[in-house]
Amino acid sequence: LKEYRKILYNNYVLEGTLSKHLAEIDQACNERMKNVVSAMAKQEDVTEALKAADQMEWVRRMNSIRNRAEEIILTEIVYA
Repeated sequence: LKEYRKILYNNYVLEGTLSKHLAEIDQACNERMKNVVSAMAKQEDVTEALKAADQMEWVRRMNSIRNRAEEIILTEIVYA
């Protein structure tokens, strides 16, 4: 915000609403991340059964899912 949207950033600072705006964005990102990760894990059949059977495979898949979900959220919410 400070680097790419300076006018909007300055308006938030002058109005004293920057912290509120950032908290709202953070909450929206966290909620969306939770939903996207759970949907992708379900779609790719990454379950507790896999976790019990092969922990390293489960970790690898979950890390992949989280990385992809983070890119989606950054594109949808943060960079928009």
